[in-house]
Amino acid sequence: MALHQQSQSRSPEFAAAIVTLLAAIVTTVVAAFGAGAGGGTSVSAAASGWYAADATPLAPATTAFSIWSVIYVGLFGYAILQLLSSRRGEPRQRAVRPWAIASMVLNALWLWVAQAGWIGASLIVIVVLLAVLCVLFRKLRGSGPRDLWDTVLMDGTFGLYLGWVAVAVVANTASWLGSLGAADWGWPVAVAASVILLVVAAVGVALAVVGGGRLAPGAAKAWGLSWIAVGRLDGADANTAVAVAAGVAAAVIVIGTAVARLRHRRVAA
Repeated sequence: MALHQQSQSRSPEFAAAIVTLLAAIVTTVVAAFGAGAGGGTSVSAAASGWYAADATPLAPATTAFSIWSVIYVGLFGYAILQLLSSRRGEPRQRAVRPWAIASMVLNALWLWVAQAGWIGASLIVIVVLLAVLCVLFRKLRGSGPRDLWDTVLMDGTFGLYLGWVAVAVVANTASWLGSLGAADWGWPVAVAASVILLVVAAVGVALAVVGGGRLAPGAAKAWGLSWIAVGRLDGADANTAVAVAAGVAAAVIVIGTAVARLRHRRVAA
């Protein structure tokens, strides 16, 4: 028995599971530092304030970022789940694990780059992160959850992660353009922002259809878009047109996800 446990602990699956757990720990620590803990500079104060909630027409209100707490708890829970001896060798875990590790590394990298004030580089990193999460989402779709733990800690966590990052890419793009002086180029900013938000809604509905109406990605997108709407309702950066467009985009994603889910259930039945 002892020899069996020793050989199991040295298996490639065990090593990969340990790396995944370490990635989750490092990402969480870096995130805490990025929130200003331990003397770190908060992301909202970095890069001359271009990541702040009032920096651009597409910046979500501050409360929106509380979703990260849920995502980080979920990532840590997933890291524990995939470490269990009854789970670590499963095909689903082996398929997802490399992409999960990559997503956490990219997350930590984004925080470091953002705090360094490299807005263009941060945009590149978050776009790559979105691509990784799309692949991860596809891997999860390719194999159903084993039980409720799988549903919550894998499908739920990475669904929220994907949905939020999809909105964050838009916000990061706006920060980059703003830092380049886009607001001074004479563009009809409200119109451009509204069009972008409606495109995000269309992409969100398409993802809901492809994903069989998975709730987590749609919920995270709707959450982010709703807080963009809230952020444009008052203050120096108030913009009614953008607020309405963001609210409509959030509603479209909620309805599209619900319809896609009902359709998927009918087909499955």
